[in-house]
Amino acid sequence: MSSIKTLNPLNSTFITDNFLLQNKFAEELYHNYAASQPIIDYHNHLPPEEIVADHQFKNLTQVWLKGDHYKWRAMRALGVDEYFITGDATDEEKFLAWAKTVPHTLRNPLYHWTHLELKRYFDIDELLNEETGPAIYEEVNRKLQMPEYSCNGLLKKMNVETVCTTEDPLDSLEYHKAFDAEKAGFKMSTAFRPDKAILIETDTYNTYLNDLASVAGVSINSYNDLKAALRKRIEYFNQNGCTLCDHGLNYVSWEPATDSQVDEIFKKRRDSAKLTKLEVEQFKTAILVFLGEAYHEFGWVQQFHLGALRNNNKRMLSQLGPDTGWDSIGDYKQAEGLSSFLNALDSKDRLAKTIIYNLNPGENEIFATMIGNFNDGSIRGKVQWGSGWWFLDQKDGMEKQLNALSNMGLVSCFIGMLTDSRSFLSFPRHEYFRRILCNLLGKEMASGEIPKDMNLVGEMVANISYHNAKNYFNF
Repeated sequence: MSSIKTLNPLNSTFITDNFLLQNKFAEELYHNYAASQPIIDYHNHLPPEEIVADHQFKNLTQVWLKGDHYKWRAMRALGVDEYFITGDATDEEKFLAWAKTVPHTLRNPLYHWTHLELKRYFDIDELLNEETGPAIYEEVNRKLQMPEYSCNGLLKKMNVETVCTTEDPLDSLEYHKAFDAEKAGFKMSTAFRPDKAILIETDTYNTYLNDLASVAGVSINSYNDLKAALRKRIEYFNQNGCTLCDHGLNYVSWEPATDSQVDEIFKKRRDSAKLTKLEVEQFKTAILVFLGEAYHEFGWVQQFHLGALRNNNKRMLSQLGPDTGWDSIGDYKQAEGLSSFLNALDSKDRLAKTIIYNLNPGENEIFATMIGNFNDGSIRGKVQWGSGWWFLDQKDGMEKQLNALSNMGLVSCFIGMLTDSRSFLSFPRHEYFRRILCNLLGKEMASGEIPKDMNLVGEMVANISYHNAKNYFNF
């Protein structure tokens, strides 16, 4: 970077070619079997309208800090005023506040991600801090005006083959319809996320159902009406290339009830009456089973992200709204409800390909063993334990997930990493995961715990990095 002068000879980046690779086996695995594999990002929250428009970001704050509650939490922990985070400070002031924060993130994955992203997207070899921040901001802003740094350009820089965004049943999918894969140079799909139709206890539930009724072109006055409306939207999504769904729930409910009981519960809520906790669980159980059977019918993959305790800080929630950095790991009871739900579908031979993700590392072995209960030999890796996500998509979290899956299942069938991100700059997390995977295996090759057979281990690395997902999703 000719425009940035090194203020300190020790201020060069530590993101070398062999970053995180601690021996020759790990290096060979990564460089020969993982690095060149395309990226299939099968779950994220990228805005499809920006992909279709091939949006060009005005500055680094807009593409890197806006909406990134990981960074916001770190800045708050350091004592940065909200004015410089989500407030009215200028974009440059917000970036410089982040630059000042970065040195204090040592040993947090943000330190790795920050410098990996600066290097991979913008060829910046400087450590970001208060001194280098102004020049880095200027340099990146200059590059962001170039065509190759548009949204689609950023994705192509990372060798992205497929991105799968996440949409509510109300969505028209207008941007997915307008998307030109040949022009963009990669594929874009969507995942159906009907959580707002499931969370019957929310204050806005009836308003949401009114909107759903309008979009589906039906009246929703009974539970059967709701199922008909959701089915119409599933059919619509399916017609427009959707092959996945996703649910972000605290846990999978399991309180069976008769159809008439569920209908009574639903009508009670439509009349704005308050439901008991049991009634809420009975409704959620019924609607999840209905959806699970529909997903199987259409040949979709169903995903369940479980275990977040959301919106803990009510004062800040009232000021800033949800998804602004006030969530944490929950300690819900997961095993019995999840087992009963999967069993209900499997007993009718209506269990779709399923990916379950947990957020509480204390439950790793629960999830690792749960998938084995429903892998029936019909499909390779039919039921998957998804990669470490949110608070666990860091080195320690990924290693623990890989070790538990290896110990209690077949890591060779694992479909690998995803970003689950709203940022176009988050895709080096696939590289991060692949380096961690290769290092884990490389250390065991060196110690003699697994064979020093590069073809054997390398093939598994390539499959986890790319081929398993390619075959699983049929993208």
